[in-house]
Amino acid sequence: MSAARSLFDKIWDKHLVGRRADGRDLIYIDRHVLHDLHAPHAFGKLNKAGRKVRRTDLTFSMQDHSVSVLPGRTEETYAEGTAFVRAMREGSRKNGVRVFDLGDPDQGISHVVAPELGMVLPGATHAVPDSHACTVGGLGALAFGCGTTELEHILATQVITLNRPKRLRVTLEGQLHPHVAGKDVALAIIAQLGVAGGRGFAIEFAGPVARALSVEARLTLCNLTIEMGSRSGFIAPDDTVFNWIAGRPFAPIGAQWDLALAQWRHLFSDEGAQFDHEMSLDCSALGPQITWGTEPSQVININDRAPDPSQVDPSRREAVQRALTYMGLEPGAKLEGLPVGRVFIGSCTNSRLPDLEVAAHIVKGRKVAQGVTAWVVPGSSQVKRDAEAKGLDRIFTEAGFMWGEAGCSMCAGTNGDTAKPGERILSTTNRNFENRQGRAVRTHLVGPALAAAAAITGVITDVRKLEGL
Repeated sequence: MSAARSLFDKIWDKHLVGRRADGRDLIYIDRHVLHDLHAPHAFGKLNKAGRKVRRTDLTFSMQDHSVSVLPGRTEETYAEGTAFVRAMREGSRKNGVRVFDLGDPDQGISHVVAPELGMVLPGATHAVPDSHACTVGGLGALAFGCGTTELEHILATQVITLNRPKRLRVTLEGQLHPHVAGKDVALAIIAQLGVAGGRGFAIEFAGPVARALSVEARLTLCNLTIEMGSRSGFIAPDDTVFNWIAGRPFAPIGAQWDLALAQWRHLFSDEGAQFDHEMSLDCSALGPQITWGTEPSQVININDRAPDPSQVDPSRREAVQRALTYMGLEPGAKLEGLPVGRVFIGSCTNSRLPDLEVAAHIVKGRKVAQGVTAWVVPGSSQVKRDAEAKGLDRIFTEAGFMWGEAGCSMCAGTNGDTAKPGERILSTTNRNFENRQGRAVRTHLVGPALAAAAAITGVITDVRKLEGL
């Protein structure tokens, strides 16, 4: 009888091409999606070396990071991004790679579009020159963010060179309460594990809470794996995933679907599989989460208070005090009631249709508070169309939100979408680093529910206290 194996081992070993003399493994990549910030440089290096894209049929280009999301945009709406958009288009054309350009009905954020189109399948490997490639682990895939040099190598060879990571299983116990979702679970894990606790590991999320999450919530949870220090996070696929993938443009059909489905049903960690480390989180008492500081592990329940540096481990006091100072908070401060200047709902973390539905349910019939700038940016053109078909765009715009075109927007501000210095923003994105969303901007990471509640009240609000929900 063969030894019990983890899901990670099953996927890794199936894609293992060989092992280098330095001990690193060569892993075959099933598909990869490029974006407009890094791909043009990789194309240039590839062409300069006289090499070609090995598998143009498995390679796709996405215009997402540097494009404007303003209604009626063109490639020139954000002038500083125009060169990136054009270079991506030209580099893709020269190398025979399909580009999802502005105006394409399937354009959007790479980590949203790839699952949406069925490009990423259970048990597959996936690479993107972006650290949040781990998002697609929500489908049971093994994904890797890569740098420009790694990207050039993948384009030329269809393999990535990696040290085999260790295995970490995070078991999510209990049951989630209303207004607590995948984003809150992810932030709670980071609070416990830390921003470096997953370094050197591939993380499997397991347990009853993981199995109960929708596919979109699984994608959100896995999106934040990199904020735990790990490049790859995933959840074993099940019927929820298989039904979600069925019929998507790039998904197999007919006999090929039957064959794929039979293989996918073996994608789970065997009973008795060994992990290098295990941790668990009881989600039963989990409330909506919000970051108080300047990295994702500095997070609390919405009803709790920011820490007092004098009460934390001495090794952390300086970092805690620095974060409090940057965020304009006193030790032990309560976040509820703090005025908010801006709300952003979008990014590869929380820009899918269910995210927008949650926010619209809270916003419906209400108005954005005076003095608050509120934006909703769908993660893909398909999400935008689906939301508009349901009337969500009207709910948001009638309330006073800006309804944008698909793109990354304020997540990193690489398209010029930034907040004002000193402005406090509630954002459904994945990073709250100093100056990430603009110089001296104070970013609190939250899920769509808290973001929507703040937009209509003008202050940080526990969504569970709003009447009529």
